Amino acid sequence: MPTPLSQRKLYRVPEEGVLKGVCAGLAHYFGVPVKLLRLIVVLSLFFGLFMFTVVGYFLLAWLLEPVPAQSFNDENAVSAADLLAEADRELNASEQRLRQVERYVTSETFGVRSRFRDL
Repeated sequence: MPTPLSQRKLYRVPEEGVLKGVCAGLAHYFGVPVKLLRLIVVLSLFFGLFMFTVVGYFLLAWLLEPVPAQSFNDENAVSAADLLAEADRELNASEQRLRQVERYVTSETFGVRSRFRDL
């Protein structure tokens, strides 16, 4: 269960960052993808917020402290094997549903019901 914003602390994440790790820290804080936040920052540079974005970024880079070691490891505890197993379960369940639909559409019951609807 994700922790509420009031219980989180904002850090810089230099290990995941491109420049100083401010966008990575904000992304972890708000629970959004880092790429999305970086896209928003780049777009704000081009659409009239250049000075605000640059000053804000460097101010946050100066004010925020780096993340303590092992801080985000609990958030990303899902391993690749677990993700693959979950994807496999979803694919198997989808395949079973597709087979049931295919069985119904090719059945005699479907043909009879569609002919009654045409009447």
